[in-house]
Amino acid sequence: MSHSNAEPDDLEDLDRQVAERAARRRHHPVIRALGWISEIADQPQLAAVCGVTALVGIVRGDRRLAGTSVLMLAGHGLATFAKSILKRRINRTRPHVAVEEGRYEMGPGRSQNSDDQSFPSGHTASAVAVAGIVSVRYPAAALPASALAVAVSAIQVPRGKHYPGDLAAGLAIGIVSAGLALALGKAARTSVALVAKNGAGVRLRNTGSE
Repeated sequence: MSHSNAEPDDLEDLDRQVAERAARRRHHPVIRALGWISEIADQPQLAAVCGVTALVGIVRGDRRLAGTSVLMLAGHGLATFAKSILKRRINRTRPHVAVEEGRYEMGPGRSQNSDDQSFPSGHTASAVAVAGIVSVRYPAAALPASALAVAVSAIQVPRGKHYPGDLAAGLAIGIVSAGLALALGKAARTSVALVAKNGAGVRLRNTGSE
């Protein structure tokens, strides 16, 4: 049962109280509209954004943009993978369910019901991962990209979809995913450059021996 009127005795209780109070505004038209817009950070929509970015880069002959789209997709994929593992192993009742049904649970579990998969926030994880990559590749776009990620994340609380703690976990996942994607991208570029350099050296030696 929900204890949203009780005094918070630990961080989890405080987390719940903040989210459950905010979730009471979830039917407000502005919250609903912003929540609908935030769905751009859901898995298929964000993957589509990465795909469109790649297409624009290819059409314009912009290798940097096309390469960034690959990193964006990699970061999104890593964030999705990480949050999915946690969601399948930790049950946490979503705030709107706690408000509507008066029940709450958090602990180890394998529920396949989305209402029990509040932790962590996948929207936050993916939005932060993609925004982090865009910020590194295009520093001039860091502010708007970060602001969009923050907005997508923050609206999940009054929507009744997540607790602030879920957002914090998603933030951590997103940062790590962006870092891994960028590191893998750098390693791949280094390997390609090394192979190309070695290949050029072999061709020169072969030419000289003829």
